[in-house]
Amino acid sequence: MIQLRGDVRENHLLAALPTDEWQKFANQLEIVRLQRGQVLSDHGEKITHLYFPTTAIVSLMYTMENGGSVEIAAVGNEGVVGVPVLTGGETMPSRAQVHSAGFGYRISAIAFKQQFQQSPFMHRLMLLYMQALMTQIAQTAACNRHHALQRQLCRWLLLTVDRLSTNELTVTQETIANMLGVRREGVTEAAGKLQEAGLIHHSRGHITVLDRPGLEEKACECYGIVKREFDRLLPRYARPQYMN
Repeated sequence: MIQLRGDVRENHLLAALPTDEWQKFANQLEIVRLQRGQVLSDHGEKITHLYFPTTAIVSLMYTMENGGSVEIAAVGNEGVVGVPVLTGGETMPSRAQVHSAGFGYRISAIAFKQQFQQSPFMHRLMLLYMQALMTQIAQTAACNRHHALQRQLCRWLLLTVDRLSTNELTVTQETIANMLGVRREGVTEAAGKLQEAGLIHHSRGHITVLDRPGLEEKACECYGIVKREFDRLLPRYARPQYMN
């Protein structure tokens, strides 16, 4: 069940801010409820706000000319959506779409750029986060090209469960197929094998992780690589639970 209100400290980048930095930043944040399927910004659109998810998860999706799409990264309570603003790009190179409903905080791009430029701590923190995000994007591309679908599915499930702090996901196999850029039938077959192994239980629109250690054993090394990079780059108090 979605919480009726959020806590800014549930986002680990916001939680990393020292008290004096936080006091400058807090009154510019606005809590927002993010609905599943909501597009926060689309490819080529000018970024007007940055989003710090607390209980929601946002997918960065790349859409091909033929209409096919694939998730290149996901952002949950460990990060922020809209980082091209900080590099001067001003527009999103991909679509930012909510795939797990919940809450988050947003701030105008203008206000955030001012904080980014004036605060050495914020500047360094965001650069470290961007490097970790780039690692996730690169590792996702490699994973989609070289690893079997079942291992990709394990990776995706683990990252999603980590960001939700729960073992239950409300997601259809068609949605997962869109995220991974594969056919739904392939996801159905892979999920069926994981269920037969006692690792998950799936029913219409719901997946429950029953055996996390077992799922980690089935996942490819990409999950661990991304985890270690976040662990290396970001301060301990800015790490989500799954990175401790």
